[in-house]
Amino acid sequence: MCELESGAALALPGGIGISKLTVYDAEAPDGLTGGTPHVHLACSEGYYVVTGTGTVQSLTTKGYTETPLRTGTVVWFEPGTIHRLVNGGELQILTLMSNSGLPEAGDAVMTMPPEYLTDRTTYLKATALTGTGADRTASAIARRDLALQGFAVLRGRYEAEGPSALDDFFAAAIRIVRPQLADWRARWEQGARRLADQTGAALDALEAGTAPHLRDAELHHLPTPTEGGRHGMCGHLDIYDTQA
Repeated sequence: MCELESGAALALPGGIGISKLTVYDAEAPDGLTGGTPHVHLACSEGYYVVTGTGTVQSLTTKGYTETPLRTGTVVWFEPGTIHRLVNGGELQILTLMSNSGLPEAGDAVMTMPPEYLTDRTTYLKATALTGTGADRTASAIARRDLALQGFAVLRGRYEAEGPSALDDFFAAAIRIVRPQLADWRARWEQGARRLADQTGAALDALEAGTAPHLRDAELHHLPTPTEGGRHGMCGHLDIYDTQA
């Protein structure tokens, strides 16, 4: 663990997390290539498109949209946005995640069909990855294709029922993640909340005509990813983890 003198974990500016995402290029049953549809419950997420083209499909209580992606595009979305990345060709993205990367560290529920959302144990069994190498990739793609079935159900229900069609999925997602909330809160307190408090303290000091924090400044760097090629929901991830 990298630590400050206070004993608090290092964090990137604003308490964000970053990772490089190479979006899956395996074809799905609907003929498209890409990642697993899912939702974040507490965190926002942003994309900067490094290279390639594609689309992000999104479903919220306001409806379904498709947003084009190309090199240089920036998009971001709030918790409650169900999203799926579609790879139009060589799509690589720098993901920017609030709360020290919590979206990739637990704050996500995939759009599994309703029978897999009945309880946490059933959900975790359905979404667990197995094997190594090519076998693990096959497991990730099978998980994606199952989530696409649930995504299709949600889109169909939305067309028929409107915003209330998402209520059951959101309620199930909350039940699934509730045991994780203490860990999420700790990550938030040690990251984004702590940095916001530090900014407040710096402003107070500057208003008083002092700046003791300037004498403690340091430069930090991560020369290489903490982990490369992790099988994520949307593709292969190169992780930069300041929590490690």
